[in-house]
Amino acid sequence: MKRLIYNDLREWKMRDSRKPLILLGARQVGKTYILKEFGKREFKQMVYLNCHQNKFAETLFRDFSINRIMAELERYYEIEIVPGECIVIFDEIQEVKDGLAVLKYFCEDMPSLHVAVAGSLLGISLKENESYPVGKVNTLRMYPMTFSEYLLACGRDKMVELLNTLDWEGINTFNDIFIDYLRQYYFVGGMPEAVKSFVENNDTILVREIQHEILDAYMRDISKHTKHKAERIRQLWNSIPAQLARENKKFIFGAVKKGSRAADYEEAIQWLVDAGLVHKVERVTAPGIPLKFYCDYSAFKLYFLDCGLLACLSEASPRELLFGSNAFVGFKGAFTENYVLQQYLATTGNIPYYFSKDNSTMEVDFLYQRDGIVVPVEVKAEVNVKSKSLKNFVNVDFADKQLKALRISMKPYIDQGWMENIPLYCAEVYFRKEGE
Repeated sequence: MKRLIYNDLREWKMRDSRKPLILLGARQVGKTYILKEFGKREFKQMVYLNCHQNKFAETLFRDFSINRIMAELERYYEIEIVPGECIVIFDEIQEVKDGLAVLKYFCEDMPSLHVAVAGSLLGISLKENESYPVGKVNTLRMYPMTFSEYLLACGRDKMVELLNTLDWEGINTFNDIFIDYLRQYYFVGGMPEAVKSFVENNDTILVREIQHEILDAYMRDISKHTKHKAERIRQLWNSIPAQLARENKKFIFGAVKKGSRAADYEEAIQWLVDAGLVHKVERVTAPGIPLKFYCDYSAFKLYFLDCGLLACLSEASPRELLFGSNAFVGFKGAFTENYVLQQYLATTGNIPYYFSKDNSTMEVDFLYQRDGIVVPVEVKAEVNVKSKSLKNFVNVDFADKQLKALRISMKPYIDQGWMENIPLYCAEVYFRKEGE
């Protein structure tokens, strides 16, 4: 399956100042697949070593002699490793002692060799008593498949080409087709195994089974790494769908367990964020530059890493998501914002903010900054886009800022001066084009 991060890998390969690469991401987002595809296509030879429960890997990094490590790799694989022609890939690098630390010495002692490692965000963030090779590595972050990557997996290359043009008139011609695929994406999500299964079998039951297996694997990780915190992490994790389903999506600790406080679950939230399983969107009190200066850390919303996994954990009906005429209405709180955030993160790598007023229902779903300006974003899951919050935010409360808002909805493209509306299925491409 085509992944857009492949272009970033090629750019890394050609970089003069290249360092060993760490490809980060939550489990099962496709890190191993894309590194192996990259190795096969871009190099004459590839050395791939999975460090998980591997006796050879456990002894390979017993010291930091790169000459010894290279000699042992050559003997193990019966090849000659030629820098520039071969890539060395260490998978599940977090599973072996000093696997990360050794990257510093690859950088210093053999900079001409292409070295790439894959590791889960969780495993790497929890490494104790081991130095991280600060300044000696390049990093890339990988997310679940985006909507355009889903279309490519479905063989709709021409539709992706059309989206990339942002030719609004041409795009609108295929509006119904894009909506059908967006419904599919809401259900399937972007986890590669689920996408592959649906494309090959068109079987919603199989997709749900895969999603449950992924969620179960995450729960096992929770038990493995956080035995004394596992129950609180599970409670918090399972509360997120209900938290998102509320009109005001601000995270409420009391909704996890009656009487609970922030202090009870702060570590659990940080664990899920570090693992890449949830994204924490914090509130700002004003649309100022930089937005971080106006952050209110006591108020935030939590979203899932993938809308398909959110649908699974929510037990959302596949039939209603895929075929129901009310699919985008009934699940707008839980899925539409999560979908938009997922596209934004995958294309920018940045977490946006949100705005709300105290003692008021006024809320702006997301705010992000671009080229020294703040863009307020309203997400609407349907064609009915009536809402006073965004207009008051731009034209009344912060009129002096001369902001231009972005609304993402099921309506066709329109520029109303104070606000630009784009279709939901164009969110990813729009964000990417903004960053170019």
